[in-house]
Formats: sequence, C-alpha cells, structure tokens
Amino acid sequence: MQHLCGLVRRCVDDYGMIEAGDRIAVGISGGKDSLALLVLLHGLMQYYPKPYTLEALTVDMGLGMDFSPVAALCDRLEVPYTVLKTDIGPLIFDIRKEKNPCSMCAKMRRGALHQAMADRGISKIALGHHYDDAVETFLLSLFYEGRISCFQPVTYLSRMGITQIRPMLYVGEKAIEHFKERMDLPVVENRCPADKSTKRQEVKELLVILQQRYPDLKTKIFGGMQRLPLPEWEPVRPLRQRKAVNGQGE
Repeated sequence: MQHLCGLVRRCVDDYGMIEAGDRIAVGISGGKDSLALLVLLHGLMQYYPKPYTLEALTVDMGLGMDFSPVAALCDRLEVPYTVLKTDIGPLIFDIRKEKNPCSMCAKMRRGALHQAMADRGISKIALGHHYDDAVETFLLSLFYEGRISCFQPVTYLSRMGITQIRPMLYVGEKAIEHFKERMDLPVVENRCPADKSTKRQEVKELLVILQQRYPDLKTKIFGGMQRLPLPEWEPVRPLRQRKAVNGQGE
C-alpha cells in the first residue's frame, strides 16, 4: 500500500494532477485497475498536502453485473458511490450488433460519466489507466493507425470543462494484480462479450513474447514517451533518474 501510494504520488506530482480543494470523480468499472485506483487515491488523500475529496461513479452497461460489493467497499472508505444505469450493452450488442463495439462503447460510457459529473458539479475525473496500458496504447496507435500517439497523463476536455487524470501511470499491471490479491478487492466479473478478444489483447500478448527477448522493452518505450516527448507527456517538474517503473511495482 505504502509503495504503490508512493508511485501514485510521484505521478500526481510530476504532472500536477491534483490541486487543493479538488473534487475528484473516480471512474469505477468494477475491474482491478479502477478499484486499485480508488483505494490508492483514498490512501493518498490521508496525507497529501493538497486536500481533495473523492466520489466514485460506475456506468452500469446493462449486462447484469452486480456492483453491490463495490458499494460495500465505498461505504467502508466513506466515499460516495453512484451506479449510473444504462442500456449501452444491449444497444451495442443486441440491437446494433456492432462488429467493432469498443469505440462506440467507450464514447457512450464517457458521455454518461461526463453528464453525471456535470450534474454533480464535478470537473475532474481519475481514470485507472496504468503503465502497461500506456505502452500498449502507444503500440496500438503505431501498428494499427501508423501514428506516434498515446492518451495523455492529464487531458483537458474544453467542450465539457472536464479534466481527466491518470494517477497510476507509474504502476505496472502485475503490481496491481498483486495489490488486488493482498487487499482482497471486490472485482466484478466482466460480462462484456468483447472482453479478451480485442486488438489490445493481441498487443498485450505480443509484448509478453517480446519481453522474453528484450526484458526492458516496456521501460524503454515508456521512457521514450516522456523524453521525446509525446504531447503533454513531459513532466511539469524535471524528469529525474529513476529505476524502471515496471521493476519497482512487480
């Protein structure tokens, strides 16, 4: 807990993600990443010099997932929690029968989250993307779009007046998996029909193979994204010498 909170704090400080008085929505899918983010931000909140508050939001896709264990966790942390009921899943898979559902699904989920934030007067949301997500997204853009691109650590959506932050970018996926087991996080079974059959999964599996031959590949890609840098990836405070983030958390 202390170690991963330290990595989250470093990321938050490096990119100026949190200001005093922030009300931060945490987007909770029910997966290990978003649940770990909630617990770590709650832990950081106890001692971070800039006081902030949290509120958890879940978009229920209408796929029959049970979020009551998540509600119990939020109650224990004393974090307000709201489940936003939608029919996004049936609309995409049963009615429209989308061949490539992920893009439309993400767009509709974002729309529901942003509207809920607007209704509550919240303008900042924390998302559970981690170190491995960043490397995979970089390769996805390169392989399938021919672009050098990735999501940004901090993104301002001017049309909605919303700031997205990704505080777990220095935390590896294996570290999150270990954290989930140690903390007994109430992960909700993902019932999405497209789960584990996406291009992202293909890239994830390719990286496993490449890492066997080039053990520091992900570290080099991530470091290159900061040093190049990609738009908005250069830390707001000087980039200091670090161990490989992947090695720290795993």
